[in-house]
Amino acid sequence: MISANDLSPAELAALLHFHADAGVEWLLEEEAVDRFAEFEAMKAARRAAAPQQAPQQNTQPHSRTTAPQRQAPAAASAPAARPQPAIPDGEAVQQARFAAESARSLAELKTALEAFNGCNLKHSARSTIFATGDAASGIMVIGSAPSAEDDREGQPFAGRPGALLDKMLAAIGLDRSGILLTQVIPWRPPGNRVPSPAEMDICRPFIERQIALAEPKAILLFGNFAARVFFGETDTIHGLRGQWKEIGAGGLTIPAIATLHPQDLLTAPVNKRLAWNDLLAFQQKLRDLDLITK
Repeated sequence: MISANDLSPAELAALLHFHADAGVEWLLEEEAVDRFAEFEAMKAARRAAAPQQAPQQNTQPHSRTTAPQRQAPAAASAPAARPQPAIPDGEAVQQARFAAESARSLAELKTALEAFNGCNLKHSARSTIFATGDAASGIMVIGSAPSAEDDREGQPFAGRPGALLDKMLAAIGLDRSGILLTQVIPWRPPGNRVPSPAEMDICRPFIERQIALAEPKAILLFGNFAARVFFGETDTIHGLRGQWKEIGAGGLTIPAIATLHPQDLLTAPVNKRLAWNDLLAFQQKLRDLDLITK
């Protein structure tokens, strides 16, 4: 077996990328840990502690047994801590709408989103992914949902897909720091699964409020899910890409075009020519709107 100490930095980086592409998210410890033995030891410790607690309740004389009996109801009146019950989807959507509409700036919206607990996706995610970049640019790029790398780093389009996105933007004269970059869903779905319709309904007020507050002049959508959400269609990204459509948010009507997600291009590089055509169309729209001069 090859030790990590025998690998060069480049070989280590390639190995990490391989594991990330394979879906590996956690590294094992150097030495094996017997969790079953730990569990048995924990149970044994609890059993040993239980007899020591019982006599403490009878240390007072029998003539004063009424005192503990009077205190028993008071002790019983303190309820044990219980997990917060799940919020029904309809109520969660209403709470999301109220929280989103109450925000008067992107900073307030970020605070509201981080405090919102009505979506089950948040409980399994590490990070809340919010828009980054320059909202004043008039240019907005929206991805589908955070990946494992996004969740770890706490920002949209991290890791290899993010590196490819940077190259795609640079090819048409853009930089992620000079545009507004965000995701439709702010929390990573477990296993990178597709968000459920209920989860999307809960998250929709927040992404629509991001758009309304940023007031972009043009939007570029990345991926199948994002295109379906905003275009209201069920076709694949190959049927939805490359077409200018108008989407509405907060009373605004904004031209938007969809293309393949960088992760799709890493999986099937042959489709890069399709994405390049979409990027050229997006670049021309930005020129027409005087958002770029290149």
